[in-house]
Formats: sequence, structure tokens, C-alpha cells
Amino acid sequence: MIAVRPAPGQWLARLRAGNERVFYGVAGFVGLIVFWEVAANTGIFRKSLVSAPSSVWRAAVTDFGNGTIWPHIAASTGEFAVGFLVSLAIGIPLGLAIGWFRRVDYFFNGLLAGLNATPNVALIPLIVLIAGIGFESKVIVVFLSAFFAVVVTTFTGVQSIARRHLEITRSFGGSRWLAFRTVALPSTIPYILSGIRIGAGRALVGVVSAEFLSANVGLGYYIGFFGVFLDTARVMLGIVLFGIFGVVLGEVIRVAEHRYDVWRPELHR
Repeated sequence: MIAVRPAPGQWLARLRAGNERVFYGVAGFVGLIVFWEVAANTGIFRKSLVSAPSSVWRAAVTDFGNGTIWPHIAASTGEFAVGFLVSLAIGIPLGLAIGWFRRVDYFFNGLLAGLNATPNVALIPLIVLIAGIGFESKVIVVFLSAFFAVVVTTFTGVQSIARRHLEITRSFGGSRWLAFRTVALPSTIPYILSGIRIGAGRALVGVVSAEFLSANVGLGYYIGFFGVFLDTARVMLGIVLFGIFGVVLGEVIRVAEHRYDVWRPELHR
């Protein structure tokens, strides 16, 4: 029996139908790269301003090959990981407590609202003064960048619990702890994951902001250092690496969010 190979058009249609979101995402990325390269080489804009994909690729091959970029990636990854994990470890329990206990809400409401309204960039000089320009100050900036998004989203999740579910639990003699464990916590999980996704994006911004202003290693420092010398290929390489990291992280969190969609089907994504 002779196997019949699908035509290229049919193979493409099957690929698109099988994973439409990834297909169009990759198509958009490739289209942007092609447009960027063509525009740079036809003089639509100056290469000295935003470089070109081929130049960025050559810079990546050079810096990854000789290892000069790895310390910057390691430093930024470490600052992000520690600051973000600490923000989750403190922000999620605090958001649950504020949403579940009325007096805790009263106690922290004004304080968190005031701190959240203060731009983190404005605090960086003070943070550097206290913690220095080393690893600790970057972690604090990343923590503050992600913390409020996690707390506020978790708090909103607790506040949006369907009251009838709590009343049903109580009508059968369930304790307050049982209502929290079996109703409040599962209902809040999708909000917590949304907060983690938002917080991750803000934490990346925190890494860049902190390394721009006070650092001697890290991708933010790498971008700023080569920007001074108008080496736009390496500037764009740093930006692309941040973008790739953000996309990968966002996709991982999105998979986890879809896992818990069944817990709150009324949420629209």
C-alpha cells in the first residue's frame, strides 16, 4: 500500500488548524523580522538607530560564542527570580488575608494604596542609598514592581467569591476555615494566576529599570552600556532577549491559567 503524502498547502492548513494561536503568533513574528530587515536595507530608516535583524544575529553569535553575555543573563535572571518569588511568597497570603478578613483590609488598605501610587522608579535612589548597587537593591526593586499587582489581584479574587457558595457552606454547619479552604481558595486561584502573569511583566520592567540606573552587570546594564557607544545591534539584542524571556514566561503561566479555567468558568479569556 502506497502512503499518500499531503500537499504542502494541506500540510500548512493542518498545522494552522491544529494550533492556530501558535501559527499566527509565529507568522506575525517572522513577518516583523522580514519587514525590519527589508526596511533597514532599503533605507526606510537608518540602521544606526534600530540596527537590523542580520546585525543583531551577528552580535548574538559573537557574544554568545565568546561568553560575554552569559554573566549579564545570569545576573538579570537571578534578580528576577528572587525578587519575583519573594513578591509571590508575601503578596499571595497578604492578598488572601486582606480579602478574607475585614479588619486586615482596613489596616493595610491605605498603606498599600499609597505605596502602589508611588512610582517605583522614584524609589530607586533611596533603595540604592540603603541597599547599595549590588544584588539586594535590584531584588527590592523587582519585589516592589510585582508585589502590588499580586496583592491587588488576589484581593479582588477573594472579593468576587459567589456569596451563595459561602452561604451554602455555612448553612450545612461548615466552619469559616472550611469555607475558606473549599470555596474561597479554589475560586481565587484563577485570579492569583492572573496576578502572577501581570506581576511577572512588571518584575521584568523592574529588572530593566534597576539595572539602567545602578548596575555593573545585567541585561539592563548591557543595553545601557552599548547604547552609550551607539552599538544598536547589541542594544536590540538585549531588548530581544528580554522579550523572549517575557514571552516564554507568559506562555508557561498561561498554560497554568487554562488548567484552572474550570474552577471559574464565568471568567472570560
